[in-house]
Amino acid sequence: MGVPKFYRWISERYPCLSEVVKEHQIPEFDNLYLDMNGIIHQCSHPNDEDVHFRISEEKIFTDIFHYLEVLFRIIKPRKVFFMAVDGVAPRAKMNQQRGRRFRSAKEAEEKIKKAVEKGETLPTEARFDSNCITPGTEFMARLHEQLKYFVNNKITTDKSWQGVKVFLSGHETPGEGEHKIMEFIRSEKAKPNHDPNTRHCLYGLDADLIMLGLTSHEPHFSLLREEVRFGGKKSQKRITAPEETTFHLLHLSLMREYIDYEFSILRKTIPFDYDLERIIDDWILMGFLVGNDFIPHLPHLHINHDALPLLYRTYISVLPKLGGYINENGNLNLNHFEKYLEKLSEFDREHFSEVFVDLKWFESKVGNKYLNEAAGMAAEEARNHKGKRLKKQEDVLCLAAFDGNKEPADVPTKELPDDENDEDLFETEFRQYKRTYYMTKMGVEVVSDEFLAHQAECYVQAIQWILHYYYHGVQSWSWYYPYHYAPYLSDIHGNSTIKLEFTMGNPFMPFEQLLAVLPAASKDLLPVCYQNLMTSENSPIFDYYPLEFKTDLNGKQQEWEAVVLIPFIDEKRLLAAMEPCNNFLTEEEKQRNRHSACEVYWFDKELEFYYPSPLPKLFPSIQKCHARSELIPMDAWHVDVSYIGNKVDNSALYFCGFPTLKHIKHTFFLKKAGVQVFQQSSRGENLMLEIILNDQKELTSEDVASLVLGKSVFVNWPHLEEARVVAVSDGETKFYLDEPPGTQKLYSDKTVPPTRVVYLNDKEESIWMKEVQGITEFYHKRKGIIINETAVLLFAQLLTGRKYVLTSKGDVVLEKQWSKQILPFAYQATVNDIVAFDSSFCHYKTVDELFSPSTTVFMLGNTYYGAMGEVQDSADVVKEGRIRVLFTVPCEPQLEALMQNQHKYSVKYSPGYVLASRLGISPYLVSRFSGSIFVARGSKKNQHGEQKANIGLNLKFNKKNEEVPGYTKKSGNEWLYSVAVEELLAEYLERFSEVFNYVSKNSNEDIFYEDDIWPGQDENGAEKVEEIITWLKTNPVSSCSRASCDLQVLDAAIILKIEEEVEKCKLKRSNKKVRVTVKPHLLYRPLEQQYGVIPDKDADYRLFDRVVNVRDCFTVPLGFRGTVTGIKGADRESEILYEVVFDEEFPGGLTIRCSPGRGYRLSPSALINLSHGYRLEYGGQRLTAIVKPQQQPAAAYFSTQKVQIGGLNHSPRSPFVPTKQLNGKQQSNPKIENQINWHGPQRMINQKNIQKDKDDEYSSVWHSLQMSGNPTSSLPLWEDSPLLMAKQIPNTS
Repeated sequence: MGVPKFYRWISERYPCLSEVVKEHQIPEFDNLYLDMNGIIHQCSHPNDEDVHFRISEEKIFTDIFHYLEVLFRIIKPRKVFFMAVDGVAPRAKMNQQRGRRFRSAKEAEEKIKKAVEKGETLPTEARFDSNCITPGTEFMARLHEQLKYFVNNKITTDKSWQGVKVFLSGHETPGEGEHKIMEFIRSEKAKPNHDPNTRHCLYGLDADLIMLGLTSHEPHFSLLREEVRFGGKKSQKRITAPEETTFHLLHLSLMREYIDYEFSILRKTIPFDYDLERIIDDWILMGFLVGNDFIPHLPHLHINHDALPLLYRTYISVLPKLGGYINENGNLNLNHFEKYLEKLSEFDREHFSEVFVDLKWFESKVGNKYLNEAAGMAAEEARNHKGKRLKKQEDVLCLAAFDGNKEPADVPTKELPDDENDEDLFETEFRQYKRTYYMTKMGVEVVSDEFLAHQAECYVQAIQWILHYYYHGVQSWSWYYPYHYAPYLSDIHGNSTIKLEFTMGNPFMPFEQLLAVLPAASKDLLPVCYQNLMTSENSPIFDYYPLEFKTDLNGKQQEWEAVVLIPFIDEKRLLAAMEPCNNFLTEEEKQRNRHSACEVYWFDKELEFYYPSPLPKLFPSIQKCHARSELIPMDAWHVDVSYIGNKVDNSALYFCGFPTLKHIKHTFFLKKAGVQVFQQSSRGENLMLEIILNDQKELTSEDVASLVLGKSVFVNWPHLEEARVVAVSDGETKFYLDEPPGTQKLYSDKTVPPTRVVYLNDKEESIWMKEVQGITEFYHKRKGIIINETAVLLFAQLLTGRKYVLTSKGDVVLEKQWSKQILPFAYQATVNDIVAFDSSFCHYKTVDELFSPSTTVFMLGNTYYGAMGEVQDSADVVKEGRIRVLFTVPCEPQLEALMQNQHKYSVKYSPGYVLASRLGISPYLVSRFSGSIFVARGSKKNQHGEQKANIGLNLKFNKKNEEVPGYTKKSGNEWLYSVAVEELLAEYLERFSEVFNYVSKNSNEDIFYEDDIWPGQDENGAEKVEEIITWLKTNPVSSCSRASCDLQVLDAAIILKIEEEVEKCKLKRSNKKVRVTVKPHLLYRPLEQQYGVIPDKDADYRLFDRVVNVRDCFTVPLGFRGTVTGIKGADRESEILYEVVFDEEFPGGLTIRCSPGRGYRLSPSALINLSHGYRLEYGGQRLTAIVKPQQQPAAAYFSTQKVQIGGLNHSPRSPFVPTKQLNGKQQSNPKIENQINWHGPQRMINQKNIQKDKDDEYSSVWHSLQMSGNPTSSLPLWEDSPLLMAKQIPNTS
């Protein structure tokens, strides 16, 4: 449905709809569904523009497996994981598939032809033909076997897969992937024991998935996909890890509420019951009218031309007169639909009157072919309709149309009133205009009433088939819309009494579909016996496979949206032509040419069998497979058309991560507010929300503090996140918690939290105002929410996860953990009185349950900090507060000498003027050529189109603040360059000196032109530009990844030395094992429930630090050790990332200035810093800088308090106790004041100044809030020496 347009349009109209999330922010889901074909395409041909790209099947399979692992790990479904590959599609879909495959084959052929003409040498290996991603091909058969192996392997080896039912609906099961998923959901929903609070996640954001999700009428349904960027370029992608990927989560819960607002006026205007579920059904129907995969769009109804608002306005105006809804649970009410189209058809006339003003349209649009005939027939029709009074006028009209350029200037009009005369002339022109459309587009010679009636009936039938398909599944495998174009709205009438009946039929067999959708260029994907049917001129269906064909944009803008004008397949002709060939199929081919059922898998500990690998060179066989499977009959999920689902449960229970517009009172309205959803201002109307400030106006900061201070609230409405409030301020006064460092406590309503109060000075009030302004602008510009006047700010710590902690009784509880970082939030946009569903139940109740024998743990105490171990039988020591663990302590590489001599291996960078002097050019040219240089076609005076080529080296990116390590580096505002850049520029200058000369003489230009740089008659600027681009592509620099300028990194040469030290260490084989009894709170157990929680909050990270991965079921294997080679700060603590080069290669590993497959980017929650433990034990210092996240202004605001209040005039009911005074001065806490300033040396507080300046006491308190301390609720027995006994076991290799 022009997916980017539809997705972008609804995201901009409803700004809160799509939420940008990182992995740690994704809510808990019960079921995860994958529409697999998007993943297969992405992993097999990620960039069709690169004709040099080649990929092996093994690489494709490996990448698909990794992609599936990552998506499963990110979503972590609790009950169902459903993978659906497209099977044989209904005939209605095949027409679109056929057009798309013909176009892709032709485009690939043209790209290869251009590359050869330019003299490019293409690889000898065959390119991957994406048309093989069609049911029945050998590739799909092999992929299906690999997916079966993958599922069996994951269920056997991965604990996180063992509690989930895994469904695999492969290419042999008929139906499109997303519709097979919906068939399953409908079946589950129809069961009497269905849980109405099931939480669904469907991967993908195609428009049809949005529609499908809404047809389910499930309240907790979200769509997930990678972030969409519009207007960007694909050049020079940065290598990213899945953990870095930004996702869009589109919440259908919000979509439902926005649709309710869109049509809310109907509550007052319709004479029957307002039912949101039926409104949603009609909204889905309206979406079909702008076109989709099964029918073309109605003429001139384009999403980017405001077609959807027109459909909505028409619906609002006509529904009160209908007496009921149009879409009745997937069944079209023909009478209501006809009345709706009748009102909508006014658009045809309005559009015609705006665009076409005289008869010159005939010549400019269709030439002379149909002029006389069209005009004559229209005139004849008009005479029959109006009588003889228009005879003379129509004669002149026909003459004008026939003559082409003549105007009907002498038409006598005195006999008729002007308005009636104009109306008759307009109707005549309008009929001519539509006739010409049918003649030129559909190739008919006579546009008769019968033809128009047939068009109307076909279109209405198409709408009903699609509704059935979306609500009830396939109702006819053989039906399809038989035209490339849709009729005019004004011609769709008189269909209220037609019978809409469909014959179910049977789906095509896979080879039948292959012949129906593939072009001749992809004939090798077919069995040999069928290939001549495509290529032989004697073939009875040779005409179905034209080598040349036309496309028609038909009002669209992008080539991929064009109508592909190829003949429709006649099913009987196709099958008759195939019949003689069927006898020549081999046994293997017959096996591929069949339908089979979906399969469900689950873990069975008792079952054990050998599963051979279908690709033993790449994947090992499963020696002891524990995956049980069962075939599901193809009709098992069929739900009768008459079934009507249960009513939506609108319970008050809030599920975290599923946003709702409830909870805060607000109004709504449509306005062109320029909300920025996709990095640029939206073009259409936004549905704005405005918070009503009734109760909040009367509340003082003290009132608010008494309500929320020390308690948890939900912030960032409507995408609510839980947070712990640590301070409240109104810009003059501030109330904040007075707690020991690292406190994670929530205070009950009965407990008064320890509180201090301070006044703000002028500077702090200014900072407070800036915070308010920033929050207000963010809500308005990004979320489309007007929060109005902010009287009170809350300062709070976001929830990062949950952690098992020990109580004073020795029990184990799962306790919420809060970020160190404190952020500001507007009080009126927070919620503190909702009941939230929390499924993070505690799996373990006691210490011995948490640390049962054979459990993997990591040490957080000294000695052996960060060592991985296995829990032993601890029955004899657990009562004494100890756990027995067998730790493996590997040999660690010695990096100290390398750290001290790193300058010897680091890349040397020089300012631009140094390179310029060596090359004999100006510093301007160094700066310009190392970035982007755009060259356009033609000359400045005679430009040829808007196409531009970038011939710069692309080694620096100011707007994105990115550099290319090893080539460029940004120091402050100055760019520095390596010797490699100098060598590149020298070669560039030698090869294409004329470009340097021209750019030097025209330094004020932003864009240069081919014919100006190469002006000679014999010069071909286009060829020269292609020559430069080809040279740049062949240079290694074109494949270098870029990095943020804020990223502190080690250069590739140093990383190579680190790898050499690691290899030396491996040769020693000096791993040792030690058995230790240790306090439980010094052990870290990798658990899913603790993801997001940093194992040791006190650890700081430095370049060269040794780390260990402590996240299980992850891309990086558990226990792998590595070295920190890059540190990326972030505004939010949870978004900090560390680049790590691991000691071993692993599947899914990245190549980040290191050996292949050894790099990865990880958050601090996935790591324990071994070097931090070494520093704690030995007090070792290193020269590298600590990199901390950049703080929001709130942090600066907290760290610069100037005035503190001693005795405030409190009300008698105030829960706050004023700070005690001593001799007229406020008493301060020397322990808190002496805390190290977390922000680093530049903000260190002079201790003398602390005593002199009263403000700095709170500064220290603020810093202490960000420090984590030792557990305060541990058993006294566990607070002694960490080790009771350490017994070393002989060295093992």
